Amino acid sequence: MSSADDIQIVFCTVPDPDSGQRIASHLVEYRLAACVNLIPEIKSVYRWKGEICTDSESLLMIKSRVADYKDLESTLCRLHPYELPEIIAVPLTNGLPAYLDWVRSIKNEAP
Repeated sequence: MSSADDIQIVFCTVPDPDSGQRIASHLVEYRLAACVNLIPEIKSVYRWKGEICTDSESLLMIKSRVADYKDLESTLCRLHPYELPEIIAVPLTNGLPAYLDWVRSIKNEAP
């Protein structure tokens, strides 16, 4: 395993797979993410504006560089349909060296 302190996974829920696909494609196209996994259906239970809500959502698992977080966050906020999107970055500690190198290289890859 290799140190991965410059790589993160950002979790972001979206209301449906179509909006998830649109956002994921944009993030990869503009090199804010090396890869985005789209989990099409999850159940979310949460408190919003004083009420307990249960909704079907989709989950994006975004693999990106920590250095790109601010741009990634602002892009997610701009593209996201929710008033308050869930955007949670989780730092990595280790990972397969070749995979981590690939995530790092996306910014420099020729178009």
